[in-house]
Amino acid sequence: MRKIARESRFGALLLASLILPVHAEETSSAPALESASAIRVLLAAELETTLSSQMAGTLGELKAGFGEQVAKSELLARFNCNEAEARSKVAAAELAMAKQNLQAKQQLRQLNAVGDIEVSMANTEVQKADGARAMGAAQSSYCQVLAPFSGRVAKVYVKPYQTVTAGTPLFDLVSDGALKVRLNVPSNLLKNLKPGLPLQVSIHETGKTYPAHVSGINSRVDAVAQTVELEARLDNKYPDLMAGMSGTAQFDQDARP
Repeated sequence: MRKIARESRFGALLLASLILPVHAEETSSAPALESASAIRVLLAAELETTLSSQMAGTLGELKAGFGEQVAKSELLARFNCNEAEARSKVAAAELAMAKQNLQAKQQLRQLNAVGDIEVSMANTEVQKADGARAMGAAQSSYCQVLAPFSGRVAKVYVKPYQTVTAGTPLFDLVSDGALKVRLNVPSNLLKNLKPGLPLQVSIHETGKTYPAHVSGINSRVDAVAQTVELEARLDNKYPDLMAGMSGTAQFDQDARP
């Protein structure tokens, strides 16, 4: 009898050990089911670009570093441009000479010492010299790398005094203005979506939820994924948020199918 009782208790314990893990797995999966309607989001800067070299040359000292705040039109880097600046000066001198020649031809024309063709040719030389001067000025402007907008340097690709070719990436620049919220929602929500529709954005990195509203709806549906791309704007500025952070979004009840 004792042996039978021990075997009964052992069977009951074994049965309980098989049941308990199943119960724990179902409990842990409950939050996943509750957040199934959440939509993945990504925070993006209003402006973000990679600044590349517009000329081949050797850099001097870099004026901006990783993570630094820069203002619009602030100098980020400068090339050694002695040759380009010399060409620009030559072009300016040739333009001045061509203008003097044109002026002399015009005076001689008044005295009938030259014909109209000579005056026209002198005027053409002025236009050619002016074009060469403009080209030299454009090439000289490539010597300076200026920030096209205010923001922060997100990445530096080069080192001081490095020689680069045209098109070489130099800096990644991210604007410090308002952030955009990018998300893809199921296309069956499209009939309820409109600009201004409110949503709640939960960011993983901060553990906080922020109010936002839809600002743009793509005019095309992804036929494969059956989703439509949206952009949203946060209702306020939040200093703790940065471009690249991710999270989830929840729409109000009236936006759900």
